[in-house]
Amino acid sequence: MLPAPSLIAGFGCTSTATQGGLFRALDAQAPHRITAIACPEARAALLAPLATALGLPLITLPRAALHGIETPTHSARALSAYGTGSVAEACALVAAGPGARLLVARWVSECGQGTCAIARGAE
Repeated sequence: MLPAPSLIAGFGCTSTATQGGLFRALDAQAPHRITAIACPEARAALLAPLATALGLPLITLPRAALHGIETPTHSARALSAYGTGSVAEACALVAAGPGARLLVARWVSECGQGTCAIARGAE
């Protein structure tokens, strides 16, 4: 039996995002069973407590890995800062690996400080 494909929760957030807001952004993606969390290296300190609390690995990605990744949603801020339309979607897709597909496009937290998207690795 082959292992199940990975389900990666990709995050984008401001430097002022709260742990509660990030957790609620992920919780809104239920019922997906996430196997890892991914974020830009610059936001690792914000997402590490969430990953630890959930017992999930945290995958940090350099800015260059996100540049040019095609995403279905677009934010002018993300495009300017990271060269991709959605940091959350790009993180999820890159971390899930070649052939990954987006299951859930970015969802903006109610506080507007974080986004979360879910990608499935190739089967």
